[in-house]
Amino acid sequence: PAALPPAPLGFTDVNLNSRNTYEVSRRRSAPEHLPHGGTAPAAPAPPQEPAERARRAGIAGAGSSFAEFLTRNFFTKRTKELKPAVQSAPGWKLFGKVPPRENLPKDSKIIQQEYEARTGRMYKPPPPSARRKNIEFEPLSTTALILEDRPANLPAKSVEEALRHRQEYDEMVAEAKKREIKEAHKRKKIMRERFKQEESIATAMVIWVNEILPNWEGMRATRRVRELWWQGLPPSVRGKVWSLAVGNELNITPELYEIFLSRAKERWKSFSETSSENDIEDAGASVADREASLELIKLDISRTFPSLYIFQKGGPYHDLLHSVLGAYTCYRPDVGYVQGMSFIAAVLILNLEEADAFIAFANLLNKPCQLAFFRVDHSMMLKYFAAFEVFFEENLPKLFLHFKSYSLTPDIYLIDWIFTLYSKSLPLDLACRVWDVFCRDGEEFLFRTGLGILRLYEDILLQMDFIHIAQFLTKLPEDITSEKLFGCIAAIQMQNSNKKWAQVFASLMKDNKEGDKNHSPALKS
Repeated sequence: PAALPPAPLGFTDVNLNSRNTYEVSRRRSAPEHLPHGGTAPAAPAPPQEPAERARRAGIAGAGSSFAEFLTRNFFTKRTKELKPAVQSAPGWKLFGKVPPRENLPKDSKIIQQEYEARTGRMYKPPPPSARRKNIEFEPLSTTALILEDRPANLPAKSVEEALRHRQEYDEMVAEAKKREIKEAHKRKKIMRERFKQEESIATAMVIWVNEILPNWEGMRATRRVRELWWQGLPPSVRGKVWSLAVGNELNITPELYEIFLSRAKERWKSFSETSSENDIEDAGASVADREASLELIKLDISRTFPSLYIFQKGGPYHDLLHSVLGAYTCYRPDVGYVQGMSFIAAVLILNLEEADAFIAFANLLNKPCQLAFFRVDHSMMLKYFAAFEVFFEENLPKLFLHFKSYSLTPDIYLIDWIFTLYSKSLPLDLACRVWDVFCRDGEEFLFRTGLGILRLYEDILLQMDFIHIAQFLTKLPEDITSEKLFGCIAAIQMQNSNKKWAQVFASLMKDNKEGDKNHSPALKS
């Protein structure tokens, strides 16, 4: 028998089952796009295997017109199948590009009219309560989502789904516009408050410069000045008012500051050249403490207001702060340098000249409360804590009992506040306002401020345990505002059984002295 002729090179096996299945499913989901007959074209005959085609080709021969007709008819249908699909209904487009379309996207109103004309009934949107209130995806602006047609290679949506998506899109755009408007109003409010504050500061500065400071001794205690003082001092007169309020009981002069500064520089030089750890151990106790204080200053300055970068090594105020602290260490070797002093000196340097800052620093640390804390006088510190607890229980009884249940004593959080005069715990501008009233009212306001902070965060602290309370009070929230804090401070009454702070503290001192007299020397030892 003759050998079978090889199959034609251009004849390849084409399997359109997946294509036909897709076309049928697509046309079922979008019946409006069917041909005029209303029914889909018949599916083509199933493809043949290559061996079967070769066998039939050998039998029929090259001149079989019937085989040619079937082959030609088959490829004609295939050509028709590959026509581009009809444009589908609108849909979401987030990323990528859509092929060019012949038809423009239909508006939601047109889609709704076509739907009502086809079905003969009105479309009722779901009630507002049934819609999603909190949309999970929130655009950053009104152009974050754009409603576009669905790509041609995806099934079309129903009219109800398209309308629902259009409504959700409109809701998201409306919510985004509301947020933008709200943020704009918030920014305007902040700007108005800032302008108002600047105007009040400018007005207050004129009053302080022209009326109060020239007549300081006669006006400092008047009601008008005290009320103006409570509102905060203008930055331009803050340093001058602090110096006048703190005073100079120690009679320190700028020349005296230069003398102690030169001594500090000599000791720094000798300490860096000849001193070592063994030298410090062999030296006397006072010399070792003084040299250790000078070395501690270098370590502590870099940790003073680290976010400002002006007191770090190489900063504009690094050497200035180093000089003030070193001169004080030589001026008061009995106190030396204690951690926390750098924050107080830094705040003074920001508002006063170098010599004036040293004078105010030395006199401020000579006050009874600061001297007791910086000299670590335990008996005096306990009396201050006891007086604080008297007013704590009087003003915040629930929080007081909550602290008592965890045995949380005031020293856990008050020491850091008192040592730095709140300059480490509060924002710098708010700490300066606390200093303003502290210079007016004295040590009482330090403890009143502490009670104001506890009142401000009372609800939060009542939900915490010992560890979380200690951590929270050690590092207060950064968003604390002067209006809220001073509102809480104003609500604190520093009066217990018709006794003010000074009277309560004096009674504690008296009770302590009487207790010491009643104890025998044997018990004391």
